[in-house]
Amino acid sequence: MSSEEEKNKELARRFMDARVKGDMDAVDEMMAPYYVGHTRVLPGQEPGREGAIRAMAQYSAAFSNARVLVEDQVAAGDKVVSRFVVHVTHDREELMGIAPSSREFTNTAILIHRMEDGKVAEEWR
Repeated sequence: MSSEEEKNKELARRFMDARVKGDMDAVDEMMAPYYVGHTRVLPGQEPGREGAIRAMAQYSAAFSNARVLVEDQVAAGDKVVSRFVVHVTHDREELMGIAPSSREFTNTAILIHRMEDGKVAEEWR
């Protein structure tokens, strides 16, 4: 594996960690100006960078105790595929009409990131 692919894997891990922890400054720094998220996470989410940042901020405002465990990761060229588990507690704000319950949630997901010039340029969920 090339050193560029290793850097891309690390960037994907840092990006996932920053977003679940609500570090929007770090997320903003890691996203390319022309970032495209190919999956809408919230109803009515605007496409593109600003819509993705707004959705990430809403999620992080609703959940605490967020942590990411990357279980598997593969890099090829400019793409990184990550299989990971997110643990969060819904104890802060309402999200999509659901009041905080103080329950812990676990979600397993797979993301594909395309990197360009050391930034996250695209994401598929």
